[in-house]
Amino acid sequence: MTEENTESAVANEGRADNHFALQRIYLKDLSFETPMGVEAFQREVKPQIGQELSTKIEQLDDTHFEVVMSLTITVKDKDEVVFLIEVHQAGIFMVKGLEKAQMAQVLNVLCPSTLYPYAREVVDNIVIKGTFPALMLPPVNFDALFAQALAERKAKQDEQASESETAH
Repeated sequence: MTEENTESAVANEGRADNHFALQRIYLKDLSFETPMGVEAFQREVKPQIGQELSTKIEQLDDTHFEVVMSLTITVKDKDEVVFLIEVHQAGIFMVKGLEKAQMAQVLNVLCPSTLYPYAREVVDNIVIKGTFPALMLPPVNFDALFAQALAERKAKQDEQASESETAH
């Protein structure tokens, strides 16, 4: 038993300075528009829902990062916009002691995963206050989005490398 504890302590020795902590979550920006106005309530609408999601990361100091998740929901009836919501949900996170790859994973997966439920709640509240039916926004797999972004970045780098080799 003592031998197992010693091995575990040695394995975790390098990780003692790894820290991740949520410092603050806040709503940075919010916009709600109903371009159709009252017409949206006077006719039967067959909504088509579009969702766009992006993340911006800003390093505030050596260990603190602001992560802003932008969520845009557009609800259309045919080609007309019924309503549009833009939410910029932000958080300040303390992250230290991680390797570059781990840091990228935390900032692009864990932080947005933390912010998304708050943004989804803001969207639901605004939609209901606009007297529209509640939206049930689906969960987002930030791991898959990050993996896809990494694969696209690698493919682009490989393409640029092969183009530069061809040019020589």
